[in-house]
Amino acid sequence: MELTKKKHACIRLEKDGAVLVIDPGAFSEQDAAEGADAVLITHEHPDHFDEGRLRAALAAGTEVWTLRSVAEKLTPAYPGRVHTIGHGDAFSVAGFDVQVHGELHAVIHPDLPRVTNVGYLVDGSVFHPGDALIVPGTAVDTLLLPVHAPWNKIAEVIDYVREVAPRRAVDVHDALLTDLARPIYDTHIGNLGGAEHTRLGAGESIAV
Repeated sequence: MELTKKKHACIRLEKDGAVLVIDPGAFSEQDAAEGADAVLITHEHPDHFDEGRLRAALAAGTEVWTLRSVAEKLTPAYPGRVHTIGHGDAFSVAGFDVQVHGELHAVIHPDLPRVTNVGYLVDGSVFHPGDALIVPGTAVDTLLLPVHAPWNKIAEVIDYVREVAPRRAVDVHDALLTDLARPIYDTHIGNLGGAEHTRLGAGESIAV
């Protein structure tokens, strides 16, 4: 597969002419979901789920796989093309095999209710956890690592890499991380995480 980093938490996977996009939210490019055969959404927060651009993708023929809180906003207009999934499910779409892991968003603050959140393991290789430090309990080659968020700190990010133990960690969820801070994060994650650490700019790609 070819993995292309889009802005913030969005990534694009391409294989044998098929395209799978995960989390084309409001912080990612306006055209992030264009041309996708399928889109996966981890949870309802706007930096991961933008209803307007997802409706545009559905109108163009894309299928969407997501949890109930998102699916309920889309299903009435697009019956049969919006699929509701949850922890433990597995499905194939556009030639990609997907396993679903996790149930809840990480704690932002005890006073704030936790929304549902799932992670996706694609082709038994690439894992996107959404907004939670989900350990899928199976081997992961490439971990998409949420490096900066209101709900995490660098020690937790490093320990997460150690626990999942991927061959490689690739930064996502980074739109709020300033250029000044990036070298600090790169150094700590690279030195302490125990995995190859890769930071891609928006639009850059690697083979996975």
